[in-house]
Amino acid sequence: MLDAYLVPENTVITAKGDGQPLAIEHAASRVFLLTLSIISVVEQESIEVSVFTSADGTTWDAKPVATLPQKFYVGEYPVLVDLTATPEAKFVRAHWEVSRWGRGATGVHFEIGLRLREVSAEDLHEAQVEAQMHRTGS
Repeated sequence: MLDAYLVPENTVITAKGDGQPLAIEHAASRVFLLTLSIISVVEQESIEVSVFTSADGTTWDAKPVATLPQKFYVGEYPVLVDLTATPEAKFVRAHWEVSRWGRGATGVHFEIGLRLREVSAEDLHEAQVEAQMHRTGS
């Protein structure tokens, strides 16, 4: 089971940027749980994180496969990333955009981590069954 960081824990972010490529070609499942952890933040700033795929680890697709909308506060923000429809994707990479507004210092300062964990077929099936039961009221 793949369990790795696209952005290592406690990474300080002061400008937009990209993480290192991560190989996902040996993952048994093509469904992943992506969790952005914001450990510290300065007020009046935002971060937006996207995940891009690549077949070779050097040329990246133009559109992200997942995007976490702008975040402003400390916390954990999960999103499910389903790559079953993109079998050619063998690598993933994080990209982030940051901004700051208001008075005072204009420098951006986030401390984050971005974890990617493979979701097993069994766990995914169990979650789908549970979700269906909640929808039908069973």
